[in-house]
Amino acid sequence: MNGKPMRCPICGQPVAAAAPEYPFCSRRCRTQDLANWAIEAYRVPVTSDDDADGA
Repeated sequence: MNGKPMRCPICGQPVAAAAPEYPFCSRRCRTQDLANWAIEAYRVPVTSDDDADGA
């Protein structure tokens, strides 16, 4: 690490690298992140590629 504490991606609390729920600060934030993926709050961008269809 670069010396700066990691921040929880959900609530922004500082998280030690040795924390049991790393990179989250708590089980609640870990569960919230999973729920965000489940309800499709996060999306992976897709670019259209003309060669993707194999033609």
